[in-house]
Amino acid sequence: MQSIKKVIGSIDFGILSPQEIRKMSAAEITVPDTYDEDGYPIEGGLMDKRLGVIDPGLRCETCGARAGECPGHFGHVELARPVIHVGFAKTIHRVLESTCRECGRIKLTDEEIEEYFHKFEVTGNRKKAKDRLIKEIHKKAKERMVCPHCGAPQFPIKFERPTVYWELRKDEEGNEYKHRMMPSEVRDRLEKIPDRDLPLIGLDAEKARPEWMVLTVLPVPPVTMRPSITLESGIRAEDDLTHKLVDIIRINNRLKSNIEAGAPQLIIEDLWDLLQYHVTTYINNETSGIPPAKHKSGRPLKTLSQRLKGKEGRFRGNLSGKRVNFSARTVISPDPMISINEVGVPMAIAMELTVPEKVTEFNFEKLRKMVLNGPEKYPGANYVIDPEGRRIRLMENNLETVAEKLDIGWTVERHLLDGDVVLFNRQPSLHRMSIMAHRVRVMPYRTFRLNLSVCPPYNADFDGDEMNLHVPQTEEAQAEAKILMEVQNHIISPRYGGPLIAGIQDHISGGYLLTREGAYFERTEVEQMLMFAGVDVDRLPEPDKVENGVELWSGKTIFSLLLPKDLTIWYRNKLCDEPGRCEALEKLIEEKLIPDEEEVRALAYDGFTYILNGKLLSGAIDKTAYGREDGKLLDIIVREYGVERARQFLDQVTKLAIWVITHKGFTTAIDDEDLPTEALDRIREIIREAEERVNRLIEAYRNGELEPIPGKTLEETLESKIMAALAEARDNAGKVAERYLGMSNHAVIMAKTGARGKILNITQMAAMLGQQSIRGKRLYRGYRERVLTHFKPGDLGARARGFVINSYKSGLTPQEYFFHAMGGREGLVDTAVRTAQSGYMQRRLINALQDLKVEYDGTVRDPTGIIVQFRYGEDGIDPMRSWKGKTIDVNRVVLRTLLKLRGKG
Repeated sequence: MQSIKKVIGSIDFGILSPQEIRKMSAAEITVPDTYDEDGYPIEGGLMDKRLGVIDPGLRCETCGARAGECPGHFGHVELARPVIHVGFAKTIHRVLESTCRECGRIKLTDEEIEEYFHKFEVTGNRKKAKDRLIKEIHKKAKERMVCPHCGAPQFPIKFERPTVYWELRKDEEGNEYKHRMMPSEVRDRLEKIPDRDLPLIGLDAEKARPEWMVLTVLPVPPVTMRPSITLESGIRAEDDLTHKLVDIIRINNRLKSNIEAGAPQLIIEDLWDLLQYHVTTYINNETSGIPPAKHKSGRPLKTLSQRLKGKEGRFRGNLSGKRVNFSARTVISPDPMISINEVGVPMAIAMELTVPEKVTEFNFEKLRKMVLNGPEKYPGANYVIDPEGRRIRLMENNLETVAEKLDIGWTVERHLLDGDVVLFNRQPSLHRMSIMAHRVRVMPYRTFRLNLSVCPPYNADFDGDEMNLHVPQTEEAQAEAKILMEVQNHIISPRYGGPLIAGIQDHISGGYLLTREGAYFERTEVEQMLMFAGVDVDRLPEPDKVENGVELWSGKTIFSLLLPKDLTIWYRNKLCDEPGRCEALEKLIEEKLIPDEEEVRALAYDGFTYILNGKLLSGAIDKTAYGREDGKLLDIIVREYGVERARQFLDQVTKLAIWVITHKGFTTAIDDEDLPTEALDRIREIIREAEERVNRLIEAYRNGELEPIPGKTLEETLESKIMAALAEARDNAGKVAERYLGMSNHAVIMAKTGARGKILNITQMAAMLGQQSIRGKRLYRGYRERVLTHFKPGDLGARARGFVINSYKSGLTPQEYFFHAMGGREGLVDTAVRTAQSGYMQRRLINALQDLKVEYDGTVRDPTGIIVQFRYGEDGIDPMRSWKGKTIDVNRVVLRTLLKLRGKG
């Protein structure tokens, strides 16, 4: 008979009563020791066999089971004096303040009590409203200095962390004095509180009587929860909880014997406080106000609270996050030859991880062969499962027997094969593209292989990064992964609506080298690059020109072979330095829409990309074509031709770019930053002018002639103007360097096409570093009135405050190097701090928002049905499927319609 499924309505947490603790206990623990001289558990000790066993060969004296089968049983310690449970110390203080010290009633009149009970009924199960009422009751009751029920005078109670309570009494003469309430007195007070008043202080008489917060009996956890370990030397090492329990029992026994011997009250109170300390640190060893309990080595003990708390604790470490089967982890390596949705899996992993496949009449022979291959020969299988659910491990001696038995309806756990769907993940998993579905490509060697275009969403590089692979085990999981998680479905970022999986670095530089003006290729080169890129063409297009009898094809013609045949798009790219030429082309297109190809070629310019019906007529390919965030061309292909076509385009265009960059050569060396003498002279002139300008500003400031900027002091005005002058000098030096280096320089190509770095990086390499800053200001911290002792006190000049006139190429002086290190340190600290802050912020957001979902009516609601948003994101628009925040790109729709109409006409 099937078990009836029940839905959990609610969970109530309570406190164990002393009676319950004794009832669930298998033994009273009285001996502060664990094992005798022969290594056997001592009876009545902390490893008593009635609490369970961990040693093989021993049997539990409670359930009779052996180690591994016995779940363990609780014991208990009868405390000689009550102690406060540190977890409830604040609650005890609140309850003491709210109730009468004589009769135990809550310090409200009967009418007020009735009124609040009525309010409780109205609030129902709304926790926040109930908490507000309880707070209000506490505030009102603690201010009453005379009990409304018995008329007894009341005294304020001061709580001293972690577990001490003082009553501020007055003597007959009216002088105030402090009386310490010992835990036994606190317990007596709490026992007086009648059950009927408990709901008003937020307690439930059945589940949490207030006196249970003061411990008289301490539960001792089972041995299985705190096992001993035997070190290499043969010495037994006890668990931290056992250490703490030894302390508790030892002090408890001393306290008991002192009480029985009639010792002075002072000694008893000292031992009582010591017992309180040990119980407090046993529950929470990070309690503020008391020193933590430590090992002899000085390491703090990990007690109950620490087992549950924090990243490594029970909840986050073992329940929310745990290790799983059918997963693999290894170092990643680049492979430009596999598709973006593939992952290269090492043979060793493919033979270890398995996919369960049901035997049918269609795959019977294939699976039978795999069973015969077994676990040692690829492609094989590791296990088979018969229809009764019995797992049979395949080994060399049973392969043929199992293969003969194999029948339709059995399940074979086979090795990973090419084309299997797996999940691939890189930590930290910050967004949904940190885990995507890839297709397996089994390969030799020991690293996972990844296409470079998929690095941005994973934020992966190949300097030793490792990634995780998970194999979905059911058809449903595989289908979900295919439909929702495949790489090509995530080319467009849900954050900003532009391409995230795109060409990077060499792909961009190679695209530029292929399509720039004057790039031509011979037939053999064209055939090789098309074959390398996997472009399937029946025949080559007509050559663009013939020189000395050699047919030549332009890079633009070759690139066009990769594009959809009816694609039309134009835009200014990153190389547009001459706006006039771009405007001329824009004007021509606006006038004619489909201009003559020859007219376009006459005006063609690398800075303006124009593709008409799948032919690249003008412009070089750079980051704005298929780069991350900017890739207009890739964006259009995804939206208008689908993700599969976009995947094919990206695979082909990146291989093409890599072929070009490999065969044409693209290196950057130290001499790429060499500037001619006239350029260096011009940069020196710019530096001299900037320093003179700064000196004039300083002179004006010292003479009182500097006009303050509104809202700033004179000092702030001076600093602001100096920073502006020096930033302008650096920019001007950069322009000089850029002009002299030109587009034949590989570093400039990388910067201008958006492949890597910026012109600023080239400026710093070739011209000068410029002003170093901390928090947007010039350097000012260091020695008194100066940053370094190499300068005079009070020197406000450019060089004394972090202006570096040298470049990386020319080398920095010792002073400049020190300034540069100061600026760089800020970047490192900022990165570390930002990472920690954003990680913590994300965790809080996830915990706050994890139970919200979009319902079928389009609203965002929490589990109780409360509406959080009427439309997801207030507009219901998904950036992945929209165009710049709008549901549709109207201009694009109009353009495509006009092109179709013109094409027919």
